[in-house]
Amino acid sequence: MTVQIAIIGAGVMGETLLAAFLQSGRPVDEVVICEKREEQAAELRAKHGVAVLDNVDAAQQARIILIAVKPQDMAAVLAEIGPVIGDGSTVMSLAAGIHILAIEDAIAEGVAVIRVMPNTPALVGEGMFAMSPGKACSDEQLAVAKELLETSGKVAIVPEELQDAVTGLSGSGPAYVFYLAESMIAGGVAAGLPEDTARDLAIQTIVGAAKMLSESDASPAVLRERVTSPNGTTAAALSILDAHEVKATFESAIVAASNRSAELSK
Repeated sequence: MTVQIAIIGAGVMGETLLAAFLQSGRPVDEVVICEKREEQAAELRAKHGVAVLDNVDAAQQARIILIAVKPQDMAAVLAEIGPVIGDGSTVMSLAAGIHILAIEDAIAEGVAVIRVMPNTPALVGEGMFAMSPGKACSDEQLAVAKELLETSGKVAIVPEELQDAVTGLSGSGPAYVFYLAESMIAGGVAAGLPEDTARDLAIQTIVGAAKMLSESDASPAVLRERVTSPNGTTAAALSILDAHEVKATFESAIVAASNRSAELSK
């Protein structure tokens, strides 16, 4: 078996990426997982046909080592695999708040490190990943990592010092959209709609609007203006949102999330 990718930590995000790699056409014998929970490992083996190795064996054999463990488990994993990672390998970390330097200090000099901030829409193939390369990461290694993550969504490449801002916007961002959906549904019910109807209307409106945003060259402001007739229904709604400074509140919320990310990373 020629191992190209080892996924250490096969929780929700680890399994999501595993499934995406295989669905994109990567042979199952090129991917291994490392999962200490026996029941989870057995389930993934049966579901995907993938081999399960221990961390050290996987790190010795793989060209790309993708670490998707909880931040508090990262130090132990790096202590275990650091001494056996070979030259030319790439370590991709999805552990929130773990700085590239902390990873580079635990592995051999010259091994490429890439820090990644994912978000949960990767579960449906619509994730947003922000990647930051370490000092030893080549353009080729970065391109390969980007191609891998694109099997689950879109990828942006940012300097590491912007990772906290990324966390505040896209990392936590799905919760903001769910919050909006909750509010729209509640508003529909307050206006007299049955809850299931309000839910369908709200969700499809968000899906449709998101698709318009992604496929249009127009800015969000222009798209908003196109829906807003003077003295019309949308204008009445937006006047309430503006009166409550909702836009400024969202901006402050994202900055607060970014600041909290910086605090947790220290």
